[in-house]
Amino acid sequence: MDAYWRAANGSTRKALGFVPLAPSTIGTFLRSFKFGHVRQLDAVNSRLLANAWAAGAGPKPDEELVVDLDSTVTEVYGKQKQGASYGYTGVLGYHPLIATRAGTGEVLGSRMRKGAAGSSRGVLRFIGEVLATIGRAGVCGPVTVRADSGFWSWKLIDKLTKAGVGWSITVRLVPKIKTTIAAIPEEAWTTIDYTRGGHAQVAETIYTTGKGKQVRHVRLVVRRTRLADTAQAAMWPTWRHHAFICNNTLTTVEADRFHRNHTVVELAIRELKDNGLEHCPSGSFAANGAWLACAVLAHNLTRWTGIIGLDGPIRTARTIRNRIIALAGALVNRSGTPTLRLPTDWPWAHQFHAALTTIRALPTAGPP
Repeated sequence: MDAYWRAANGSTRKALGFVPLAPSTIGTFLRSFKFGHVRQLDAVNSRLLANAWAAGAGPKPDEELVVDLDSTVTEVYGKQKQGASYGYTGVLGYHPLIATRAGTGEVLGSRMRKGAAGSSRGVLRFIGEVLATIGRAGVCGPVTVRADSGFWSWKLIDKLTKAGVGWSITVRLVPKIKTTIAAIPEEAWTTIDYTRGGHAQVAETIYTTGKGKQVRHVRLVVRRTRLADTAQAAMWPTWRHHAFICNNTLTTVEADRFHRNHTVVELAIRELKDNGLEHCPSGSFAANGAWLACAVLAHNLTRWTGIIGLDGPIRTARTIRNRIIALAGALVNRSGTPTLRLPTDWPWAHQFHAALTTIRALPTAGPP
């Protein structure tokens, strides 16, 4: 297979200037990676993020940077995958941590973990590295971290508060939270726009926990929902509650809307999987960690191509990849010279040339 691959790509090697590797060769290369090599790849992604933001992809000096923290399950096949196991989803795979930038979908940090790892395992060190990464990238505006209930931890909140970072984190409906919600007076609830078949209201109160010197008073925002104007509304007439704690100064309705936007992290994770993380191919845990870092690199390069090089309505990474990166061309031999021919009526030619011109005009980054 390797011999056939190399023979079929002889002209490609001459045109590109490097040897295209067969899939099996790439697998052998990845298996040579150790944990230290994976950390080096993370450092490369961190430096590229700083360079891209310096080139114009970063937030404005006074713009708020919202970091969405989440985890995902990356499926694998075969029982011999090192570190893979069944987690809370019942899927065999790994459970990496992902931190993304709201609004652009860039991945600010990633960390491969075993499949049985809980959502919050290693999150303190991980979020510290993410904050250090964006700090080196030149962020000087306010920073807020959003997360779901799997990351609800007072240690995480203390770490973020000490770093001067805002937070908006979903809480689990433990008995004390339920008691606090039940004590909210009925007149405190405000109706908000919701789905056509649902009815929703929001309110806020103060959640008090701890004793003595360890007592805490935090802002608790609650959204309650129920079905409305449907045949099933009579079957489930009670309210369902979703609560989160935050330290921002937004109004109750604005705080709820801001926290609900945490769901955009799922779009970034979907695109990250579309860029290669849908499946971890190797039996080596370190190799799959390197695979994750390379997927993050490919994902961010696509995002930066759209942010810096394109000003049109192109949004998803797949669209950018299909229209701009995956050229609809053919490599032909013209008088002994390999020539890349593109379609005459290629509809994305203008966008391709505009992006290429813009990116080529960027100043060369100095030494780190």
